[in-house]
Amino acid sequence: MGHSGGMDAAGPTDTDTGAPDVDALLAAKLVELDEEIAALTAPPEQTGDISFGKRVGDGTSIAVERLTQVATHERHLQVREELKRAQAKRLDGTYGLCDRCGKPIPEGRLEALPWATTHVVCPD
Repeated sequence: MGHSGGMDAAGPTDTDTGAPDVDALLAAKLVELDEEIAALTAPPEQTGDISFGKRVGDGTSIAVERLTQVATHERHLQVREELKRAQAKRLDGTYGLCDRCGKPIPEGRLEALPWATTHVVCPD
């Protein structure tokens, strides 16, 4: 699979996109996500007696907050996997190429989402 259109052995060159250093950006985002994941997985503060009887008030609020945290945690883990994949692609020279079809990912998508490893919809 040949590389063209601003591709070098490490993928699209940073000067081609005008973007900040992709490796540093991916690494910084990974650190940020790891910190957020750690905060989400920390034991909850002592909430005292929570009642889920007729007067649910606080108990319902805590349950809804916890469900939101679980969903956020799952999404962070997914993005973390995408970041790790993008870093691996930088190392193996395939960064900027779609994992599904092998064609170049549009520059705008990579600028908006540097850890993108696929097209939104692969071209024919």
